[in-house]
Amino acid sequence: MIGEFNFEPVRPYNDSEVPAAMKAITEDPFFPMVVKYCLPNANIDEVNRTLLQIKTVDEFQTRVMYPAIQAVIMKTMDGISFDGFDKIDDVRRHIFIANHRDIALDSAILDLLLYEHKIKTCQITFGSNLMKGNLVINIGKLNKMFRIIRGGNIKDFYRNSLEVSAYMRHVVTELDESVWIAQRNGRTKDGNDKTEMGVLKMFSLSSDKSFVDNLDELSITPVAVSYEYEPCDFLKTAELYISRLQKYVKGENEDLNSILTGIQQKKGKVHLSMTEPISRKELEICDEKEKNEKMVALASLIDQRIYKSYKLFKTNYIAYDILNGGNAFADHYSTDEKKDFIAYMNDGLAHIGIEADPSELEQIFLRIYANPVVNCKDYIGEK
Repeated sequence: MIGEFNFEPVRPYNDSEVPAAMKAITEDPFFPMVVKYCLPNANIDEVNRTLLQIKTVDEFQTRVMYPAIQAVIMKTMDGISFDGFDKIDDVRRHIFIANHRDIALDSAILDLLLYEHKIKTCQITFGSNLMKGNLVINIGKLNKMFRIIRGGNIKDFYRNSLEVSAYMRHVVTELDESVWIAQRNGRTKDGNDKTEMGVLKMFSLSSDKSFVDNLDELSITPVAVSYEYEPCDFLKTAELYISRLQKYVKGENEDLNSILTGIQQKKGKVHLSMTEPISRKELEICDEKEKNEKMVALASLIDQRIYKSYKLFKTNYIAYDILNGGNAFADHYSTDEKKDFIAYMNDGLAHIGIEADPSELEQIFLRIYANPVVNCKDYIGEK
């Protein structure tokens, strides 16, 4: 199956392509703006000289991406906590299947933590709808991002799914690298992190082995990322409101705006949890189900892993209590913290930029934060 595809249009850059990509980045007219945001005190000429000395992908990640992500953390977060990295090692490779809240930062934070734990960084899925503009494409492919083609008819969709499946298996089993992929197509907008069956079915397309052998080969490893302040929360609120009334159509530069907003927005505390890889024994239990129920059982297992490790913050508890008109979780926050969150909500909704029923907007916004509490209660009991 793997040999049927030409991965050249999909794959990230290899080391031989790094010098040309570095030259293109330094000559891109938008690059100085990126530098100014990520490294405000840096001299652009010195940055360019440094980039032109970089010869490998590993060098790019170590000398450019690592400090850039650290700068974003310093400017927009109140620290990152983590757990579970003792559950994996740098011997076996994995498909990291993660809940998805921010277009760029979810995988970037994982890579930063892998690097700090001396574990090889992973390749990252990146939708073709986001691979726009030479600067984004060059930086993405240097940062081990590979393209997933979005859109097309049913035939195209199936062919593209086969290609992605084959490429990910190729990366894990032949290139000796792990892969990051979201548990669903696109970001979670409403706070409900649910694994889509289509993603799991796609994993299996590239092998004719049995259900257990097929998926065990990929070492599927759920990852949970939690933000105190949801990236793009007000943009997501507006999209969810419009989607209630009509089919939502993205603006021309909306994806880029979401990337930049997610990076720049204050996020408070952030937590990433690496969970246990799905074991062969667990796959065997799933395999006891009827045909379609196998994937249903596997998706439920992944969801349980993610919610068991999900970090609930005061913002989640406050939103839940406001929505439910009670104080079930009042011991998780102070009166002043509740007032601050309400002020944050009211200010953001007042500037949301659409004509809408204020009470409905408030309900949508609060559910984004409250739904993780509901799901944690449903899956594992109260935290």
